[in-house]
Amino acid sequence: MSINSKLLVLLAAGSMTTMAGGVVAPILPEMIQQLQLDPAFAGLLVSIHCLTIALFSPPLGILADRFGRLSVLIVSLVVYGICGATGALLSTLVPLLVVRGLLGAASGGIAASALGLLGSMYEGEARSQALGYATSTLTMAGIAFPLLGGWVGAINWQFAFYLYGLALPIAGVAAFVLGEKQQPRAKPISKDSSNKLSSVLGNRRTLRLLLTLALSSIAMYAVVIYAPIYLKEKIGAGTLTNGIVLASRALGAALISAFGSKWLARTLGTVQAAAVGFGLMAVTLTTIPHLSQFNWILLTAVIFGVGFGIVLPTLYNALATLAPSELKSSVLAAGTGAGFLGQFLSPVLLGPLLPYGGLEGVFYAAAIVAIMSGLLLFVPTR
Repeated sequence: MSINSKLLVLLAAGSMTTMAGGVVAPILPEMIQQLQLDPAFAGLLVSIHCLTIALFSPPLGILADRFGRLSVLIVSLVVYGICGATGALLSTLVPLLVVRGLLGAASGGIAASALGLLGSMYEGEARSQALGYATSTLTMAGIAFPLLGGWVGAINWQFAFYLYGLALPIAGVAAFVLGEKQQPRAKPISKDSSNKLSSVLGNRRTLRLLLTLALSSIAMYAVVIYAPIYLKEKIGAGTLTNGIVLASRALGAALISAFGSKWLARTLGTVQAAAVGFGLMAVTLTTIPHLSQFNWILLTAVIFGVGFGIVLPTLYNALATLAPSELKSSVLAAGTGAGFLGQFLSPVLLGPLLPYGGLEGVFYAAAIVAIMSGLLLFVPTR
């Protein structure tokens, strides 16, 4: 089986991590209404899985390096599909939070193993391009899944959870395609490798990249969580309209990630390219509270996606260059964990601002976070 076919399978598997929050975000206003939730805390339904992704990505990345990335990928996909679809059978808050937490743990395994397989298949510019395709796929999934979630959720918000069952056939395809010519199992991590992993993760450049990934995710997820609430308040948007706006956010990111981020990083440099992306994110975040017409909101969401589509692959490629080949899953999983930790923290940090600054204050605060993220990259490290 060709490398291209294997890449397609890995991209399909990786897109499940985007689905984790993508199908729930458009139906969040309906869940708030039916479950009578406080909007300041309801964002946890969209972000609780991010916490367990952050917690489980690093250890599952280590397990993938030790015992086989493909095995971890298949098991994680199966657990993901079962736990995700189980949400369709539940209608109260606590059980939903539990299964979404388990969904996040499985997502951490998918992300860690898929990134590790991807990182071991390519090197240099080819790896940069592959990561660009990966980010493009994630953002394209960010187009499809909010639309599907909004469409299915318009019938009944609980039905949207059935979409998570797509992970089960993907697990079967992964076992066949990636297992036809077995990927060599990574060697068990020796004491020397463990010391090397500690050295890489303790490096100031690595820590700066991890912090930047977390901050960028805080800013990005502010749009995912609070844009649907804003649209419902300002223009009375339903679940499908919310899905369209969230999908348009991903459209710009998909195009720039696949075809522009690599060129921009090579032309301007990694730090400067990421700074441009953070600048676009900050500008659009400050613009959203002043818009009330759907067309302008749609355009702003696309430009915001372009900014994030520049930032994400640029930061991940910079992180990959710091990791030796035998530790790519572990190091990239740490980046995944940092990013999803930021997504979880987004409503925790920004939600309490709602009683004081309203939705406008939340978007302004997210813009400040984006600016801080860009400036952090220019802080010198020894």
